[in-house]
Amino acid sequence: MKKLNAEKGYGFKITVIGDGAVGKTSLIKKYTQGSFQKEYISTLGTQFSKYEEVIDGDKVELYLWDIAGQDSFQALRQRFYTGSSGAIIVFSHASEQTESYNHVSKWLDDFKKHCGNIPIVLFGNKVDLIDNGELASNPNIPASDSNVEQFAKDNRFIGYYKTSALTGQGVTDAFKALVRKLYMIAKISSFS
Repeated sequence: MKKLNAEKGYGFKITVIGDGAVGKTSLIKKYTQGSFQKEYISTLGTQFSKYEEVIDGDKVELYLWDIAGQDSFQALRQRFYTGSSGAIIVFSHASEQTESYNHVSKWLDDFKKHCGNIPIVLFGNKVDLIDNGELASNPNIPASDSNVEQFAKDNRFIGYYKTSALTGQGVTDAFKALVRKLYMIAKISSFS
């Protein structure tokens, strides 16, 4: 977190991580631009976006760092994590990407090793590609609601959100949950 001058407000670096092709870039674009791009274009290294919000009358600048999920970028990631105020870990509910949920622990451990205990939100993306009844009730699906909610609770995520970058479901609520948490921490810190 960085405190901007009084009239500028607050600035937060938010790092968005997860396996390749789970929708990290699409989620950021949906939140910041309201758009969705159907063609998949792999992120090379990192992409950076800036977005502004107003919370309780204060200007909040978000610096969104979209980190490539492919293993070939592992060596670079540590540098990109530096200075993060919060993070979003994304996995996919799409049937062909079930392994992405199994990798969330790896992403969490790697991030915490470099950034400590800062606010993190868990996004289960691509819910538009599954039957919600199946997600909620089938214990054989690694990313069933009950499994993910328990994992998020056990690992002190500030929330788990089912999202769809295509339809927009849950995207704004999920981002705003993290931004509001960062803002509240910054407000409390500024009084210390």
